[in-house]
Amino acid sequence: MKHSIIAFVVLTISCLALRATVPDLTPAGSRKPLPEVALTDSEGTAVKLSAYKGRVVLLDFWATWCEGCKQEIPWFMEFQDKYNKTGLTVVGASLDDDGWKSVTPYLREHKINYRIVMGTFESAKPLGVDKGMPVTLLIDRTGKIADLHVGMVDKAAFEREIQNLLKEPANNAAR
Repeated sequence: MKHSIIAFVVLTISCLALRATVPDLTPAGSRKPLPEVALTDSEGTAVKLSAYKGRVVLLDFWATWCEGCKQEIPWFMEFQDKYNKTGLTVVGASLDDDGWKSVTPYLREHKINYRIVMGTFESAKPLGVDKGMPVTLLIDRTGKIADLHVGMVDKAAFEREIQNLLKEPANNAAR
């Protein structure tokens, strides 16, 4: 009996832990439009995320000092390579306080294969970024937020979300 109770408790905790790492997309009809945020490229040009309509966008808010961010970046590079042709675009928005001064050498060293832009905590607040990182959003083909992850993502679960979003036709995501 004692072993059965222990096994039940372990199984319950394992299921709860697994559930906590398996993200769910917001149903298409309940998704909110992505607000435009102030992001700039290395030339100082404004980058509008609305320009990516028709594509699924993985928007990652990160910083060079963020350990979780550094763990996720190779995954996002892999996703960019694997799903770019089927409609995924990865955009990394650095929130480093000193801007390109820290980011440029980091990019030189790590050869990130997706677009990097600069943001600020203030400009990112409307998207749920409030001093905690990493924060990653999945944006559907119509420019609506399908999911928001605060903290590190579970790579396999996150990849399943990407795959599901890529299967959605643009007109379905709008409903």
